Amino acid sequence: MAIWSCRNVLRRPINVLLVMALVAGCGGGGGSETPPPVVDNPTPPAITKTQLQEAARFASQATFGVPFEALEPMARQGEDAWLSEQFALPITRHSPTVVDILQRREAGEFDAFEQDIEYLIFARRLAWWHNTITAEDTLRQRVAFALSQIFVVSDNVDILEVYPGALSTDYDLLLTNAFGNFRDLLAGVTRSPAMGIYLSHMNNQRSDPNAGTFPDENYAREVMQLFSIGLFELNEDGSHRLDAAGRPIPTYDNDDIREFAKVFTGFSFGGPAALFGNNNDPRFNVPMQMFDVAHETGEKRLLNGFVVPAGQTGDADVEMAIDNLFNHPNVGPFIGRLLIQRLTTSNPSPAYITRVSNAFADNGNGVRGDMQAVIRAVLLDPDARQTATGETRGKVSEPVVRYVSLLRQIGVESDDGFIAALGYFLQNETRQHPLSPPSVFNFYLPDHQPAGSLSERDLFAPELSITNANTVIAWPNFLDAVLLGGFVTDPPQGFSEVRLTPDRWLAIADDSTTLVDEINTLMAFGRLHPETIAAIIESIEPYEEAPLRVALAVYYVAIAPEVIVQQ
Repeated sequence: MAIWSCRNVLRRPINVLLVMALVAGCGGGGGSETPPPVVDNPTPPAITKTQLQEAARFASQATFGVPFEALEPMARQGEDAWLSEQFALPITRHSPTVVDILQRREAGEFDAFEQDIEYLIFARRLAWWHNTITAEDTLRQRVAFALSQIFVVSDNVDILEVYPGALSTDYDLLLTNAFGNFRDLLAGVTRSPAMGIYLSHMNNQRSDPNAGTFPDENYAREVMQLFSIGLFELNEDGSHRLDAAGRPIPTYDNDDIREFAKVFTGFSFGGPAALFGNNNDPRFNVPMQMFDVAHETGEKRLLNGFVVPAGQTGDADVEMAIDNLFNHPNVGPFIGRLLIQRLTTSNPSPAYITRVSNAFADNGNGVRGDMQAVIRAVLLDPDARQTATGETRGKVSEPVVRYVSLLRQIGVESDDGFIAALGYFLQNETRQHPLSPPSVFNFYLPDHQPAGSLSERDLFAPELSITNANTVIAWPNFLDAVLLGGFVTDPPQGFSEVRLTPDRWLAIADDSTTLVDEINTLMAFGRLHPETIAAIIESIEPYEEAPLRVALAVYYVAIAPEVIVQQ
């Protein structure tokens, strides 16, 4: 197998293109009355370049990237059938990979680590990169990553960083429920130990008026504001409902927060010998356990006049609260818009949000919250599938998705078969790493409007909140190190170096036009401007070495605006 390693390639002057990116029917006619002969094995019609480009565009929305060879099968299969196939694939969970890494450490494979704590921190990151780059259930992995930016937990809390099972188990919860029902997802997130630590409803106790203590309100607030219904009442198209004075109507107030906070009391770590408040045996691999001795047992008045009666068990109270949130009319348009923004476009039309909201409300069989129906609605909507460009179309591709997609498109391998990456290099350059956002509000807000033409047109571009003068330059410099310096990933000591394997493109490197055309099809869906294509071909022509020609071609396409801003 030909291996791409440009580590020893001579450095070269580069003609910088443009780095910064902000912004049929068959003809009728008579025919013979004689029926055509029956053909046992008819030759399938050839797939056109346009079909390949559309398959690549669909893959950019629904996956973490596919190689060029996967485009023709995707185009022949069709998007709906491909989704059905992905829904049926087994789950590639991250926790088993973490356990495997820990066991290899215990067996002495990684003696090069100076400290055990360093190893524990690395394990979760290694599992995320290896699984996300290699998993076959790439739709599930992509949706789970989108969900992780809605149901946010972060390793910026010390205990969640040093316990590798904490965040990987929480991520597995998102993977498990990504194709299930949203109610189960919301209930699972509520009982997640990692979430309990992050939003402080772990060891949350009932009120004690004599001591002047009251339940922690953190999770109660965020489960409404960020995880289910949002700040204001919505129409099914995502627009605000207005009161008689023309003002948005709040979905909840401080009294609602206090009432929900009472519901989320009594949770602590679970396990065979679990006790409320015992943090000496933190088990992140099982849901939090309810301890009624610490639960607020009185009546709770929730949203829309819903009353949780006094005297129930804590688990019964939580189930009723989850139902109260799940059945709120805001959930469909609120969560639908967030998923649209993470997968297809930053500025969905009201009609697009309405169609996704309707799919959430009813999957066609009377079921509310069916995530498979919601995902189909997001990815197959006419607004997602049409390819016309415009100022409201598409989204800025976020750095993590951009980089994982690049590695999956080119192909990677290592001597030990493990694709080891820690992601610190990427995080330092782009300010993003999975499960490492700076706050519960994620890396960026869904309503972020950069100053200038976008805000003047009332357009949103969430990803541009981590885009600045430094990160704009850092991205092409990062790719220079990856593609031309051979620094593909940053594996810790004890793991094999990762190499790129662009065998297909090495084989056609002598034909610059075909090479650039294929890369353009896969990464830019054929959208590169003709002048850009000509400039790339002109830039790589002087070089005879196939690895360098391929590396330069991929580099120039990967930094093009048409790749960074996907439409």
